[in-house]
Amino acid sequence: MGGSEDDEPLSKRVKVSFRESADPSNGTFLRDPASCSLSDSMVRPLEFQRDGEVVGTKGVKKVEFVRIIAEALYSLGYKKAGAQLEEESGIPLHPSLVNLFIQQILDGSWDESIVTLHKIGLVDEKIVKLASFAILEQKFLELLEGKEITLALKTLRTEIAPLFININRVANLSLCLLSHSKQDVSRASGLADIMFIKQRTKLLEELQRLLPITVMIPQNRLIHLVEQGLELQKESCLLHNSVVTEMSLLTDHQCGIDQIPSKTLQILQGHTDEIWFLQFSHNGKYLASSSADCSVILWEVKLDGRLCLKHRLSGHEEAVSFMSWAPDDNYLLTCGEEEVVRLWDVNSGECMHLYQKNGLGLTSCGWAPDGKRVYCGVTDKSISMWDLEGKELASWKGHRINRIADLGITSDGKYMISVCKNNMILLFGLESKSEQIIIEDEAITSFALSADNKHILVSLWNKEIHLWSIEGNAKLLAVYQGHKLERFVVRSCFGGLNQAFIASGSEDSQVYIWHRSTQQILGKLAGHSGTVNCVSWNPTNPHMLASASDDGTIRIWGLDRANVKHNGDGAVSNGVNHCNGGT
Repeated sequence: MGGSEDDEPLSKRVKVSFRESADPSNGTFLRDPASCSLSDSMVRPLEFQRDGEVVGTKGVKKVEFVRIIAEALYSLGYKKAGAQLEEESGIPLHPSLVNLFIQQILDGSWDESIVTLHKIGLVDEKIVKLASFAILEQKFLELLEGKEITLALKTLRTEIAPLFININRVANLSLCLLSHSKQDVSRASGLADIMFIKQRTKLLEELQRLLPITVMIPQNRLIHLVEQGLELQKESCLLHNSVVTEMSLLTDHQCGIDQIPSKTLQILQGHTDEIWFLQFSHNGKYLASSSADCSVILWEVKLDGRLCLKHRLSGHEEAVSFMSWAPDDNYLLTCGEEEVVRLWDVNSGECMHLYQKNGLGLTSCGWAPDGKRVYCGVTDKSISMWDLEGKELASWKGHRINRIADLGITSDGKYMISVCKNNMILLFGLESKSEQIIIEDEAITSFALSADNKHILVSLWNKEIHLWSIEGNAKLLAVYQGHKLERFVVRSCFGGLNQAFIASGSEDSQVYIWHRSTQQILGKLAGHSGTVNCVSWNPTNPHMLASASDDGTIRIWGLDRANVKHNGDGAVSNGVNHCNGGT
């Protein structure tokens, strides 16, 4: 109603009696004279205050500070305290003219409120018109509800229409005059929603959004500033990795290194050879691992955070080097090294389909966002797309993918990402058919796509991991160094709360964790006895990280809490749980 509020769905209005008395505890528009010993004559007008006086070291104006505190007190229902603050400071929440205007709105004194509005001294004539429109519309609707049709028509013709504000809204108001009942209006025009009268306090909220903040303090302004400060503290906390629901105002927020997974909580020992790949499902309930032993194991994350074997998937004749979860996590694609791609039902563990090309091997796999199509990299450097039944729907030939490479599809289905040459990544527009190339100086071993589709993490043979923005023109944002990478394919990942961290395997048998923004190494997790080939951060639990190694084990890393736990029988455990993959 007026300005950006004009097109608000009329059905949002609440039907109440327009004679409802306003309770100041539900808003901060007007002080309650009966609840305090203060009158407007006892408060010095704002113009007599020393506007240049500040508090603190950041130039906070004392007048503004006191006013938002008073607003907060009234908002919380502390009327006497708010009034006492105004009296003692000599700083009123609102000038007396604004208080008069507010009371006139609450009383339904529409003509008087329009007069007062013009006396407030607003410079912007457009704001005056928008505010007048909001007031007069409320007047019109209340007259209509009171069956005072003639007065309502007069208000529409002589007061609202001449403002030339929101012509469509005026037309809708005029339709209400065609009938004396809401039901008839509903049948005639479908616009009965306009007959619903909102509370006058809601009208004041609209006016508050229209009028300059120097005239009316925004509602809950102090609460908004406090919440904003808490958010800034979280954003500036380098180690923030906790879903904090409550933050204390009594101390600055600062997470410690204990919020980063750093302790081995469980060792999974289901494979009989090197583990090359692992990945959590999107819902965080499962972990899939694949190995040079040609098998895939599905691990289930229990409510207590421990993982146990759900299915052992057999059928591949070559080492399984790549996997991809379906968007709904009900299916899993697995790719044997230059072999075939298999589609598995996660619930039953059954192989639902096998994708292959005569005389060619498949190297990677991925899902369309609708979960109805799959993409596979082929050893002839092409990429093919199939439906779930195995019908090939499309094929992109040429240097679309390297012989051994990753494949990614953005969750919006707009781009297909692949390593098209040793040092090049291709971003292919599936809808636009556009192509963008990212060129690295060194050979690429793998890449990972961020959850928001805006960034990719590229691992290189020169012991660096590069973070690229792929919005618009590709841009290198950060470089992560320190891990060891000389001979093997080692994978990295995004992770933690809001994917604020980067993790990677390493040939020195450790897991490396960096802060995504600062590129600082936050931790080196030791425990494996062979190259760490792949890492995966649970997308729904920022405190759970998994790593897979040539030593044939998977380590589940969590927070480093007390390392001594008492079992139910009184025995003492070191906190590390071993699972040998038995069913």
